[in-house]
Order: sequence, then C-alpha cells, then structure tokens
Amino acid sequence: MLIAMDHGNKQCKLVRSEPFISGLTESEVRPFGPDVLKYGDKYYQISDQRIPYRRDKTEDDRFFILTLFGIANEIEASSAYAPGIIRVQLAVGLPPAHYGAQNEKFIQYFSRRGVVSFTYRGKPYSICIDDVACYPQSYAAAASILQALTTVPLALVVDIGGYTMDYIRIKKGRGDMASCDSLENGVIMLYNKIISKVRAAQDILLTEEEIDAILLGQSVQGLQEVIPVVERCAQEFVSDLLSALRERQLELRTAPVVFVGGGSILLKRHIEKSGKVAHPLFVEDIRANVKGYETLYRIAQNSR
Repeated sequence: MLIAMDHGNKQCKLVRSEPFISGLTESEVRPFGPDVLKYGDKYYQISDQRIPYRRDKTEDDRFFILTLFGIANEIEASSAYAPGIIRVQLAVGLPPAHYGAQNEKFIQYFSRRGVVSFTYRGKPYSICIDDVACYPQSYAAAASILQALTTVPLALVVDIGGYTMDYIRIKKGRGDMASCDSLENGVIMLYNKIISKVRAAQDILLTEEEIDAILLGQSVQGLQEVIPVVERCAQEFVSDLLSALRERQLELRTAPVVFVGGGSILLKRHIEKSGKVAHPLFVEDIRANVKGYETLYRIAQNSR
C-alpha cells in the first residue's frame, strides 16, 4: 500500500486522512482516550504542543512514531486493514535546501526496521515498510501544475510552512535544484511575534488557532481589539519575506510565482495586498506536498 506523508513542523499531512499536529505525549501507563498508540512498552497520543523545530528529524524516534499514527490513519481511511503483515511503500519529503544532504538519511530512518508491530485505538497492526522514496518539498507541491509551466521559461515556487519558507526555481516545468533554499521564517515565527505583542500590549493570550481564524477573515468572538495588531504583523511579515526573496535575486514582478503550503493559504490576502508580486498563483490545498509525493512516486514506478 502506497502511503504519502508530509512531516511538517506544524502539522503532519496525509492524502486521505485528516492532518494532525506534529506533537506527541508519551507515557508508561495507558492514558485516557481512544486515540492511543502503543509501540514497544510506551503509550503515545497526539499533542497540541508541537515538537520543537529540528533541522534533522531523525535525531530520535518521535517522527517515526508520528508516521505510525499517519500510516494507521491512512489504512483505516482506505478500508485496507487486514490481519497479518501490511506492506507499505512510503513517500516523504524534505525542504529543497536540506534534500541533498539529508534525503538518504531520511530514507534510512524509515527503512530497515523489518516488521513493526503496534496497537492503535485498541487494534493490532503489523507493518513492513519495504520501500521509501523522498522528494523535495515545494517542487512536489507544484507537481499538479507543472504541465502548465512547461512553456514558461522561468517560474518560482514558494512554500510557506510552519518553520521554514522554501523556494525553488522552475525552468520549463523542471525543478532547478541549484536555485533553491530554505529560510527559517515560516508562520511559527509570525505566531510568536503576534502572541508576544498582543500579550504585552493588551494582556490577552492568543492561541495559534485564533490567529489562523483572524488571518483567514473568519468571525472571532471577543477579539475585535486585537485584529489590527494581527493584520499589521502579518503584513510586515509578508513584506519581509518577499524582500528576503528579492535579496536573493529572485524575480517577483515578471515571472509567475506559485505559492503553496498552509502558510500561503493563511497569508494569501496579505501577499496579494503587498504589491510586490505581479503574478501570484496559489495552490490552495494544504495537502499539496503530500499529494505531490504520491504522484511523483507513481510516475517513478511507472517509468521503471
């Protein structure tokens, strides 16, 4: 069974099942609640507290355990559960700037574990990850529109994620891995700035979910007084982000700029309002990267 997973710093995304926060709680005794995973002699639940950012996600087993949650959710969503060993092909991704140095290590992180047994929601699972493929983020997210870019001499894909903002140039539908980078200024930085400013000025403790609602223009009860602060911080953040791209000699006014990732969806209004991008295109699907991993894996298999 092919399972694609996007291990974001803010959320883990899958093709068929719901995204979940990239955070875990661990205990030696079974906690309360149905969504409990037991692996080895420990119990795990998804937490609303993210794992602190790490450039190398293979430093410990936490992202592997998050992957077990994702695999089980995808198996259930596909009605593919069966007794015995379920063979899994895993498609994952990394930021473009980290890809060359880390993709083999990330592949090995999931490989060579043999049969992995765990229980989830009281149901026993035995899986064997028999193939792993890793792809560059941003490029994968743009996979759905690459055909439309084959006649375009130059385009830029910008992926605004939780902790990083990744970019890659596309030349006639092909990713240029020599012109890519990952900057550590994703939306988590914006959240921290807004939360700090609102707490200092108005003694209100905003949550990230409330900030998301304001940025998306949704109704928020009792928070009208903080909306101007959130909007101003977001516009400044977008201006700085686009200026950082321009400093890297990336053209934003003539070539198409394709924005992907959850951060791009949150900040669409502010990007359009900035006046710094002449032809912004938005892939408004939070699952764009993970769907791209699945597509690229199938293309590679069919070309063998």
